[in-house]
Amino acid sequence: MRKHVFLVALLGCALLSPPVFAQDKDRETYRQLELFGTVFDRIRKDYVEEPKVDDMMENAINGMLSSLDPHSSYMNEKTFRDMQVQTRGEFGGLGIEVTMEDGLVKVVSPIDDTPASKAGLKAGDRITHIDDQPIRGLTLQLAVEKMRGPVGSSIKLTIRRETQNPFDVRLTRASIKITPVKARIEEKDIGYIRVTSFNEQTTSGLEKAVNDLAKQSNGKLIGYVIDLRNNPGGLLKEAISVSDAFLDKGEIVSTRGRKKDEGQRWNAKKGDIGSDLPIVVLINGGSASASEIVAGALQDHRRAIVLGTQSFGKSSVQTIIPLPGHGAIRLTTQRYYTPSGRSIQGKGITPDIVIEQLQVTALSDDDQRREKDLRGALVNPQGGKAVPAAPKSNGASPGAEAADEARIKDYQLTRAFSVLRGIALYQRRPG
Repeated sequence: MRKHVFLVALLGCALLSPPVFAQDKDRETYRQLELFGTVFDRIRKDYVEEPKVDDMMENAINGMLSSLDPHSSYMNEKTFRDMQVQTRGEFGGLGIEVTMEDGLVKVVSPIDDTPASKAGLKAGDRITHIDDQPIRGLTLQLAVEKMRGPVGSSIKLTIRRETQNPFDVRLTRASIKITPVKARIEEKDIGYIRVTSFNEQTTSGLEKAVNDLAKQSNGKLIGYVIDLRNNPGGLLKEAISVSDAFLDKGEIVSTRGRKKDEGQRWNAKKGDIGSDLPIVVLINGGSASASEIVAGALQDHRRAIVLGTQSFGKSSVQTIIPLPGHGAIRLTTQRYYTPSGRSIQGKGITPDIVIEQLQVTALSDDDQRREKDLRGALVNPQGGKAVPAAPKSNGASPGAEAADEARIKDYQLTRAFSVLRGIALYQRRPG
């Protein structure tokens, strides 16, 4: 406590004696800092209960950062360590990427195969209560910390979804191990690559996936579908390297900061691991940040057709600035721009082909009249037995049948396959 009093006293002395050369706006800044020191000291001395000084300072810093934009925040030492583990691809929790909007926690995207995705949480959901305690009044960091906990423990979230009445979802916390890239062959000749996040393992996972698909298909692939739906983003360098993997030349992304000389530009190196095969990129409202960098780069260079719905619209870059002995701050330092120079901040990537996600169901034709039902219809000379129905399976394994059923229900994915096949057929036309 004496240390904090001493620091406040030093702060007050410094603030009362601003440099002679300070300009008017600098004097105003010092005056505001002096006000902060005065309020802090008055609370410490006169509040009805002895306040926790560390908590006060942490909340004050968080309030200052969160007032700038939804993505700037303070991380104490524990939160900073958790973040470092998360970028390596393994952490504990529910498996959702979140932001703060209108005082509530907004789901940017649930991560595949996590408690959040299995419970049915969707991009755009707003969390209003955690274990019946309201979110309003909490910082994003405090809300996230409340959602974390021991693996196997239970938590109740109250969800507000569009115009529906609020409803509760109970989840069990798990150890979240992210496999950022998953791949398989679809329809015998289409390479399907699902990228769930951009962490330190994403580029290597993508390169392995492309090589494996080429071997499995014996070099007969007609193209790739890269699924970035509900991918909340991650590391900028991984987004750049994934884009570079499919681009042979040209700009990938540029960033511009507050000062003109702070801008950066990244260009693709020669070599396309996709062998110039056609690509369809799938996006939706849960595709954010690094996902939008990849989709925007491939779209601007006409390397891929982007299909789906409008993406999230986050076009800012956060820099992690460690504070020795005090965690770190996540500060928005730059905006990024796609190769054509467009900012998608607040707008998102507009797909080349807008396809809403729909539920595809089979329609029964049992009520349809057939030739045999018509009065006076000719009799089949080979007998009156009905032709047996075609088998539903071609000897595929139960796992393959389940994958086929899931694909049929995924309308956007089915359309992506159709578009890719159409591109491949067009490119094979003579002349």
